Amino acid sequence: MLLGSIEPLNPIMISWPITVYWYGAIIGTGALLGLWIATRESERRGLNKDVFVDLVLFAIPIAILCARLYYVIFQWDHYSQNPGDILKIWEGGLAIHGGLIGAITTGVIFARIRGISFWKLADIGAPSILLGQAIGRWGNFMNQEAHGGEVTREFLEGLYLPDFIVNQMYIDGAYYHPTFLYESIWNFVGVALLLLLRKANFRRGELFLSYVIWYSVGRYFIEGLRTDSLMLTETLRVAQVISIGLVILAIVLIIVRRMLGMANKRYLDPEKKERYMDSKNRSESKK
Repeated sequence: MLLGSIEPLNPIMISWPITVYWYGAIIGTGALLGLWIATRESERRGLNKDVFVDLVLFAIPIAILCARLYYVIFQWDHYSQNPGDILKIWEGGLAIHGGLIGAITTGVIFARIRGISFWKLADIGAPSILLGQAIGRWGNFMNQEAHGGEVTREFLEGLYLPDFIVNQMYIDGAYYHPTFLYESIWNFVGVALLLLLRKANFRRGELFLSYVIWYSVGRYFIEGLRTDSLMLTETLRVAQVISIGLVILAIVLIIVRRMLGMANKRYLDPEKKERYMDSKNRSESKK
């Protein structure tokens, strides 16, 4: 194949009557599939099926906002000079750690208001979150971002990748590590693992904390290959520092919650169906 004939995939999915970018469509697909899985599991675990539908109505917009703010803060040198670019999220620039901060904070507040255990919600939602991340990385693929350092075409072909991936990794005259793919595969494996761990009847909260550990370990090593990392200093990558911190925090929480008797309930323990009321029903109950 002649190098000059390699053209990137079109990042625009639909151009009329409105412009829809593959980046947003792929992230949206991941969110919907994750919601479907969480909704099915929530009913098995004694929660009303509308719980996660109501939660994502708040969590997704807030997560996207926080993911963008997180990215903009660490790239302020650019955005302070180009404020008009801040809103161009279709061009990429959503930091997963920022999104997780927003989503988890929303989940904690939501659970407290609705009188539901946050850890129960988190355990049920953990595979869905990771699935959304696994699928969402393909949005980075379409934008030719979140890639690693320079490699040869022979290296990529040696990974037995299909041509459409190899060709999309040809950027500005060179081939690059498909780190989006590495992380996507790691996350898909993690989803399968979390679904299996459900049957192990972990203590409440530990399925979610296992997700935190699994994702953070993979992100730490994959981040070391990337060329577009957000940096704390010239040598410290933000995502690697956060990943180490999250692994330590998750392990400490597992130990402390067990010591304090805060994790005596288990994932598969039979429970009465928890009462759940949406805002409309709660308003009517006060009349």
